[in-house]
Amino acid sequence: MARLIEDYALLGDTQTAALVGSDGSIDWLCFPRFDSGAIFAALLGTEQHGRWLIAPQAAVTATRRRYEGENLILETEFDTKDGTVRVKDFMPPRGEAPDVVRIVEGVAGRVPMLMQLRIRFDYGRVVPWVRREGGALAAVAGPDSCWLRTPVQTRGEDMQTVADFVVEPGDRVPFVLTWQESHLKPPQAIHAEHALRETRDYWSSWLAHCTYDGQWRDAVIRSLITLKALTYAPSGGIVAAPTTSLPEKLGGVRNWDYRFCWLRDATITLQALMYAGFKQEALAWRRWLLPCDRRGPRRGTDHVRGGGRAPAARVHRGGVRAGDEVDQNAAQSLRSVDRSMILGRPAMPLAGPVFRDPVLPDSAPDPAGCDMPAVQHVLAGGIIGQGVLQQPPLR
Repeated sequence: MARLIEDYALLGDTQTAALVGSDGSIDWLCFPRFDSGAIFAALLGTEQHGRWLIAPQAAVTATRRRYEGENLILETEFDTKDGTVRVKDFMPPRGEAPDVVRIVEGVAGRVPMLMQLRIRFDYGRVVPWVRREGGALAAVAGPDSCWLRTPVQTRGEDMQTVADFVVEPGDRVPFVLTWQESHLKPPQAIHAEHALRETRDYWSSWLAHCTYDGQWRDAVIRSLITLKALTYAPSGGIVAAPTTSLPEKLGGVRNWDYRFCWLRDATITLQALMYAGFKQEALAWRRWLLPCDRRGPRRGTDHVRGGGRAPAARVHRGGVRAGDEVDQNAAQSLRSVDRSMILGRPAMPLAGPVFRDPVLPDSAPDPAGCDMPAVQHVLAGGIIGQGVLQQPPLR
């Protein structure tokens, strides 16, 4: 059963994001992009829809979580009767392929650990074939593959990959999961400790541009890092959230897909970033938006990739949870995007359209509350100065 949304922490590499529960389970991850199908979708259903758990085998008596510093490296400490263990979770800057790295550290005592990896492509619908190849474990289905590399011995059990291992003080046990298109050669292995240093360096370098020096700086920096994690680096688009199909209230129908660039939300995000000195994100978003704007009237959202249209109102998913509209039969579908919140015109192609065209009337209403004057001001090139949008334009 999925946990409360406030029990999840965010990981990201500015191209996609993962949600890690306080129990040590990654219950949401879309590879390779924000708008790709989820390989872990337990957030919307059960562990049968995909998750990646690393946790002590014994009952946990206390849990502590924090980010390592001013970055997106998550630290989770578990206390048990046997001792204390720490799990570091992060996504390094995107290289050849997207990665999720998990490093298990022994802190005190001798702690038996459990790893359960259940990969389910396309939101839990597709069970991959799993094989060993070149020291890695490969899970392949259709166009997708995921590769697990770890020194720990793994085994197959109940349609998942399982490992039992023990950590003591000073031990550091790495797990690296990498996505790759299945027709390509296996992705190059990355060194977990090198990736940890690269991730620290990336966020430290980005925050060097921060000019904020006011009250509640720790909270402001954490918010800025989160907003940066929601940007899609290749295009400059900004997603409203990394999730889809979560109902506004249980039994309700407001379960839209927020993995698109909502103009109002993106404008507010950019204002926050520019107040703190991050003007390059505004330039990138403006470059993404201007070609889209020339193609016709907008209706509030667009792909962060800059290509294709938003999907049809009904998106087929298997056995996921979305208020009363869920059907436990995988053949059924759920509504995850509301018709009135979708673009009616295509945007600038980037990698070719990958979604079905929506069946939408040209007269679909504008989204309520879209702050078009603010959007137009950002388009005009305004920058933040003395707390207000001002000219001259960004260059």
